[in-house]
Amino acid sequence: MVHTNMGLIPEFYVRDISASRAFYVGVLGFDVLFERPEEGFVYLAREGAELMLDAVDQGRTWLAAELEVPFGRGVNVQIWTADVDTLYKQVEQSGARIFLALEEVWYRTGVTYGGNRQFVVQDPDGYLLRFAQDLGTRNAVPSS
Repeated sequence: MVHTNMGLIPEFYVRDISASRAFYVGVLGFDVLFERPEEGFVYLAREGAELMLDAVDQGRTWLAAELEVPFGRGVNVQIWTADVDTLYKQVEQSGARIFLALEEVWYRTGVTYGGNRQFVVQDPDGYLLRFAQDLGTRNAVPSS
């Protein structure tokens, strides 16, 4: 098993592993690193980001409470990408639910601002995925 990311790797429970796999691979451009179809499990990667999909009705699950749709309430996952505009067009053309349209935002990070070009798409189970492209930094405007 080859992992490129030994940090945080989220695992999303899904209702239909085939539909979720098709969404992540076909629409969002993730690669399958490995999978265990008999367990309803897929391990994915895209531009250094990794995540796991696990069918909720197959195999072992670690649930603290009963799942209700949409899954992932209160969580959005940011995934860096080199070409957010092309990915956004692909997502639009797929008919996937765009939760937040493509935008440019600047977040204050101390005495500078960091820029993102970003959008948020909702996966088939309701998880929010924020794809962002780094726009660099700029100085904060001094307050008067």
